[in-house]
Amino acid sequence: MKLHIGNLPTTVTDQELSEMITPIAPPTSVEIVRDRGGVSKGYAFVEFATDDQAKAVLSGMNGREISGKALKLGEARPRKSDPAAPRT
Repeated sequence: MKLHIGNLPTTVTDQELSEMITPIAPPTSVEIVRDRGGVSKGYAFVEFATDDQAKAVLSGMNGREISGKALKLGEARPRKSDPAAPRT
C-alpha cells in the first residue's frame, strides 16, 4: 500500500522522513515530490510491503507535528495517467 503524506515541511529530506517512519513500520520506498529546481513541494509518497504496515503508519503519524506543521496522511490514489488496476 502507498500513502500520501501532506503538509510536510520543505526542509525534511527523504532520509529523515524514512527515519521518522521506520520505528512504526519499515517503508519499501520514500519519495518526497520536488519541483524542477529540486525544492520540496511539501508532500511525499511512501510505500509499504503490507496494508497492515501502512495502516499502522497512517494511525501513528497522522496529525504528528513536524517543525510546527501537522502531517496529513492518507492512502495514495492512482494518478490519472496510471493504467487501471485489473478487476477481480
